[in-house]
Amino acid sequence: MRKPLPDPLLSIGELARRTGLSVSAIRFYETKGLVKPLRTSGAQRRFPRSDIRRLSFALIAQQLGLSLEEIARALAGLPQGRAPSRQDWARISGQVRAALDTRIALLERTRENLDGCIGCGCLSLDRCALYNPGDRASRAGAGPRFLLGDRASDFGEV
Repeated sequence: MRKPLPDPLLSIGELARRTGLSVSAIRFYETKGLVKPLRTSGAQRRFPRSDIRRLSFALIAQQLGLSLEEIARALAGLPQGRAPSRQDWARISGQVRAALDTRIALLERTRENLDGCIGCGCLSLDRCALYNPGDRASRAGAGPRFLLGDRASDFGEV
């Protein structure tokens, strides 16, 4: 006797159990367009099994530091309602790789700057590579300019 095929659609509770996400997190991802459930005649959400992979990807991508917008762009290239193919994942991998490479470069620069600060021992704001008197780094834009790659020397002497 053959084992019956699993239901192709999952309730939100079943999807939560399969992905390890809370029901509220799945609803949140739904509002962001990462998953698009079907509705029963009683207006209950039903998700295709392929959404297990979509949500698992979203969870991993967030842990790697990708924004919801980046994740949504990547998932927009996946088919709805069917499991992604190798070609689908290869395309997404290429998109995500560039974002990860950018983040890795930022993390490495930050680590180098922090190592320099912790280990430099100068204890002098006159020689500190990250000191920003008069907020001169703001000319380059918002945010932690020196950790984003700008150097104090780019802004002239104090």
